[in-house]
Amino acid sequence: MIEVNDLIIKYEDQLVIDNISFSIQKNAITTIIGPNGCGKSTIFKAISKTKKIQAGTISYNSIDIRKMKKKSYAKKIAILPQSPSVPSDLTVRELVEYGRYPHLGWTNKLRKKDIEIVDWAVEITDIKRLEHRKIHTMSGGERQRAWIAMAITQQPELLLLDEPTTYLDVCYQFEVLELIKRINKEMNITVVMILHDLNQAARYSDRVIIMNSGKVYKSGVPRQIINQKALNEVFKLNVKIINDKEDDSLYFVPLSSCT
Repeated sequence: MIEVNDLIIKYEDQLVIDNISFSIQKNAITTIIGPNGCGKSTIFKAISKTKKIQAGTISYNSIDIRKMKKKSYAKKIAILPQSPSVPSDLTVRELVEYGRYPHLGWTNKLRKKDIEIVDWAVEITDIKRLEHRKIHTMSGGERQRAWIAMAITQQPELLLLDEPTTYLDVCYQFEVLELIKRINKEMNITVVMILHDLNQAARYSDRVIIMNSGKVYKSGVPRQIINQKALNEVFKLNVKIINDKEDDSLYFVPLSSCT
């Protein structure tokens, strides 16, 4: 679905992404992990066409995204940034409706089909009871569900989520990640997300891309690439790795810093 080849990105004279290549598989959940400043969010901006690239290509279904019209591309991908903001008086329902804007005609008015899709998104994210609430009155987990509802209302093929569990309590983190997993499986939406929590990345991802200093350190199945060596070299941690055979998951318990 997404092919990144020999990508180079700079901020003024500072090299941020250093000649990287990787692919995003269709219908999979791919998570990008790595220390702060390694270039994770910059990659998202490049894929979403909000950050100019200096060299290399990003292709969507074999088409260079620079050759795709903005509105056409907006119908295919939905982006949820790390700290989205909206006017304080906006209701949940109004926020979710924004997801249909790339599909509206010249009148910019919701049609019957658009309203049905909004209703569906509100139901699947379990925020029907909240749809007339103001966004600013809701808890962090409720707001994140509303934002995800807006994103899937767009009916994208690809969903980009930049740290979707940031600032959430542990319970809400679990709920949001379970919702993302459900959307991926039931709707066949390809998901790419950035996470800081290694346990969450290992549990909820089909594939993981480990970034370090603007480069791809490794990419592949979490169980195969998130190991003691990677955690030492990239995250500067000594950890205890627990293999839970009941749910086929890995868990990481930090023991000490390597710095």
